[in-house]
This record gives sequence, structure tokens and C-alpha cells, in this order.
Amino acid sequence: MTTATSLEGTFNFRDTGGLPLTSGSVTAPGIFYRSDALSSLTPKGLEELAASDIGTIVDFRTPAERQMAPDRLPVSRPFHVVELPLLEGAVTGLVQQGLQSAARGGDPAEQAKAMDAVLAQIPTLGALYVEMLEHSATTFAELARLVASATVTPPTAVVVHCTAGKDRTGVGSALVLDAVGVERSALIADYASSEANLSGEWAERMYGMVAQYGLPLTDQIKDLVAATPPAAIEQALEWVDAQGGSAAYLQSGGLTGAELAALQGRLTGA
Repeated sequence: MTTATSLEGTFNFRDTGGLPLTSGSVTAPGIFYRSDALSSLTPKGLEELAASDIGTIVDFRTPAERQMAPDRLPVSRPFHVVELPLLEGAVTGLVQQGLQSAARGGDPAEQAKAMDAVLAQIPTLGALYVEMLEHSATTFAELARLVASATVTPPTAVVVHCTAGKDRTGVGSALVLDAVGVERSALIADYASSEANLSGEWAERMYGMVAQYGLPLTDQIKDLVAATPPAAIEQALEWVDAQGGSAAYLQSGGLTGAELAALQGRLTGA
């Protein structure tokens, strides 16, 4: 089995290996991957996944998201699939639900009022991440536990994904990487790189989905769907810092000291 460098059919897949640590070394490759949904893997992408060192797939999507776009997985070998749904961060799905409710009204004035209500409820990305963090310590701790507790025999790597691989996956990845000592600037840069990955085909498809329900494609909506501004993850990390840091936050969700040490050992190679 080999370290995965790409999965054809994804837009935002990458290995978190090679990121600089405050200790002076870098994170180990082939341990922890992050991605957008695996629902559009091509035949080549399926072959790449089957040949990779990935054994565990962590899916942060809601049941509705999974039903709309089920992951495509190779049938040549089994995978340990762990569903850890996070409602906060399911931006496109939440917008769709609100707009569907607005569209059900027959009176144009009432529809306009409902649309304004939907727009008023849409948070900034930073606020969305803080809300996610406030309610999801146990979920993020379970992600860290899965990365820490690899099986003895390959495939041992973990990939985490949501729909875009930028919000729920971005926050979860940031917590894990921050807890093992990745330099803050590198962590923020890794988060921010998702925007370029999602621009073009993926973003246009999502914009079209939102526009189907009559929502104006304002800059705020576009940011929520496909952007990863550094200020958003910085706001999330500032909130985590105020709680004592990422390691303490994950432990507040149930990660034990031994599991934290194992996580650090796996990702730093120490």
C-alpha cells in the first residue's frame, strides 16, 4: 500500500504530512488525510483509494447529506467507516432547508419576507466555527482518537471529510494538527488552501444549487459555500486558545492523556 497523493474525483483531498512543527521537524506523511466528499470518485479514484494506506474514513456529513451523495468506495477491500455527523457547518444543506420552507409560501410578499429571514440567519464563517466548537468537543475528540489508535497492520491511515472539506473538516483538522504542535502559520495556510482547490467547477456547481432556490449569490453566501479566509480559522483558534488550547479542548471532549500522547507520537513520528 502506498501514501495517497490524489483521489481522482475529489477536489480538496490532501495529506497533512510535511507540515512544520514548532519542534523543528514536520508531521509524518501517510497518517492523516483530509478531503471533500468521496461521492464522485472516478474509476481511477477508486483504484487510488484501494491502493492507498487509508483504512479509516471519518464522515462529518449529516444523514441527509450522505443520502444525497453517498460515498463511493472500492469493493476490493473493506474500510472502517465512522459517521460523526456535525450539523453546524452543513452550510449548503441548511440554506437549502430554509429556502425550501420559504418557497412553500404562495404569497410573493410572504416569500420575500421568508427569504429575508433566511439571509438574516446566515452567520459569518468565524461565528459558525465557534458555534461548532461550542457543541462538538466529543465529536472532534473521537476524530483525534481514531487518528491516534491505528491498527497494527496496514492500512492504518485516516481520512476525514465532509461535503466541501473546508469547514467541519477544516476545524477538525486544525484541532488535531494544533494539538500535536504544527506551527500556527502553517496550520492557517493549510486551512486557507481549500479555497483554491474548490474554486471553479466545484464552487460553480454549489452556487448553482443555491441559486435554484432563489437565493442571491452575495459575497457572504459565496464565502460560506466555498471560501476559506484565514480570519475565520483564526477566530476559531482564538476561541480554542481561550479554553486552554487544542489539546485541552480535545481532552474536554473525552480524549485521554494516553490518547493525546499517541496522537502526537503518530503525527510527529516521535
